[in-house]
Amino acid sequence: MNEWLTDPYRFPGLRSHPYDDDAEAGAPVDAWPGPSPAPGPPPAPARRPGADATPDSADRRRLDLHTWLTSAGVRPHTDDPHAIAVLSTVDDTTHAALRRWITGGL
Repeated sequence: MNEWLTDPYRFPGLRSHPYDDDAEAGAPVDAWPGPSPAPGPPPAPARRPGADATPDSADRRRLDLHTWLTSAGVRPHTDDPHAIAVLSTVDDTTHAALRRWITGGL
């Protein structure tokens, strides 16, 4: 049998193939042995991921630069994350000029 047919990354619900010799007869293909664990209580609101989801200005500028470069068709290079991190620390006036240069004044 082809390996790609039973690849767990390609088909995550597939635990065993129904025509395999070692598969249990009559067991559903996606059966999981044993009971599933009960979910725990949700974390406290202050400890939830994303509770402080407001990005600071450097993060916002970094995301803006990635967006502008991608929309302008500039492919990322291996050295680009460092340059973008440095450009993310500039003031608002310089950041606005970068936006105009990259997006063509839009």
